[in-house]
Amino acid sequence: MTGEGPRIARKESLRQQVARNIRNQIAAGVLRDGQALPSTRELAQQWEVSVFTISEAMQDLIDEGVVVSKSRAGRFVHAPDQAFHREVRTAAPRVVLIGGYAGSGKTELGRIIARETGWPMLDKDTLTRPVVEAALELLDLSPNDRESEEYLTNVRPREYEALMNAMSENVQCGNSAIVTAPFIKEFKDPAWLNRIQASCDAMGAAVSVVWVYCDASTMNTYIRHRGAARDTSKLENWSAYLQAIDVEFRPPVPHVVMDNSASGVPLQAQARKLVADITGKE
Repeated sequence: MTGEGPRIARKESLRQQVARNIRNQIAAGVLRDGQALPSTRELAQQWEVSVFTISEAMQDLIDEGVVVSKSRAGRFVHAPDQAFHREVRTAAPRVVLIGGYAGSGKTELGRIIARETGWPMLDKDTLTRPVVEAALELLDLSPNDRESEEYLTNVRPREYEALMNAMSENVQCGNSAIVTAPFIKEFKDPAWLNRIQASCDAMGAAVSVVWVYCDASTMNTYIRHRGAARDTSKLENWSAYLQAIDVEFRPPVPHVVMDNSASGVPLQAQARKLVADITGKE
């Protein structure tokens, strides 16, 4: 991982941050039931923290029952309910738009909701990244470029067009859809939000706007851990990046805020409440 970046004051302990991220990965199905976790030392290297911090975080997860420790074998994910298939049917399609800054946990939230409902999960990076990277290379730009005027003007709009077209196609087929992307520019634009609302209304679908909040220090930890090349510039210029964003931003339309800070309610519990509120089904 490149760039150490400035040290920042942390509102939440690293122990909480590591435990929450692993808990989210289990709830999202990224870590599977029975999967062996890396050793304490390996996890410490991955998270850039001490082995003591990892041991504390693991003990928290063991106490919760989502990780089990087996003598001489190591630690394993304990999530037997992952095998159960859930399907939530509604009278009309539901569209859940999930936005948030890099490292906020929006994709994990989308996956958790998808597992809770059986609805299609449409993630911008998953759907568009290979084509976007190829397009950037054809433009003689870095495939990790997300800052240049060329990308912002000619590539980014097409990413979101493709994403929303995939959402519309699902809704036209009578399916609900979970759509995850940063949506930074889009969620600041009431006109864009109103157009999406009108389009979904015309297709008989209801829209829920969800913003994932995460404090700056926890975002920094999550971004460092995932090690994505596109995040390099953020980490190398973390102070400047924070000055360029508004961590306290909220969409200017009715919306739901999900708190993915380390001390917040577990994301799975928040996701289940959101699904219940959207569908009217406990």
